[in-house]
Amino acid sequence: MFHSLFVQWFNLSLQWGYAGVFLLMAIESTIFPIPSEMIVPPAAYWAEQGHFRFWGVVLAATLGSWSGSALSYFVAQSLGRPLILHYGKYFLVPEKKWMLAEQWILHYSAAGVFFARLLPGVRHLVSLPAGAARMPFALFSAMTLSGSLLWSTVLAWFGASVLTDQPELLENPDALVRLLKEKLLWFVAAAIILLALYVVVDMLGRRFRREASQA
Repeated sequence: MFHSLFVQWFNLSLQWGYAGVFLLMAIESTIFPIPSEMIVPPAAYWAEQGHFRFWGVVLAATLGSWSGSALSYFVAQSLGRPLILHYGKYFLVPEKKWMLAEQWILHYSAAGVFFARLLPGVRHLVSLPAGAARMPFALFSAMTLSGSLLWSTVLAWFGASVLTDQPELLENPDALVRLLKEKLLWFVAAAIILLALYVVVDMLGRRFRREASQA
């Protein structure tokens, strides 16, 4: 059954084209976390077969991510923190998840938005506290577009390069799941390492400024 659904999903990605990538990535960036790993690679796979253009898929995915994130941003900006905390549990945003995303934004600010686009669990929530905190929209958009472009490019490369080299994956869904874990794990690890480096630099910068102010 899973194999059948897997093949149907690849066929749907072919039928929906750029519009489908855009729409699904927009939804993925709101409170409904559709895995982007299941959206972009199939479209990029078909791009490698000549049905789409590689950078067209990347652009559609990036703009879709930004659109969904912008929608969440403005909703949070309009409703404010108290309403979201009170009613969020009815819309897949329990208080625990909100607090995690809020602390992320409060501590890492604009850089947090960028890194959030690369990490699961935070990616689809970070727009809410950014909007509630009224982060400048131009800055929010720049960080969202940058992070989304990087992530979408990696996913598209994966679909165009890795999946194309292994056509048996269309017939063996277990092999696809295994490959997704093996090949994308390195990028998630790299994102975590980059974040760790940023935290170290941030801590050193705070210490330097504190010592300078005391001097």
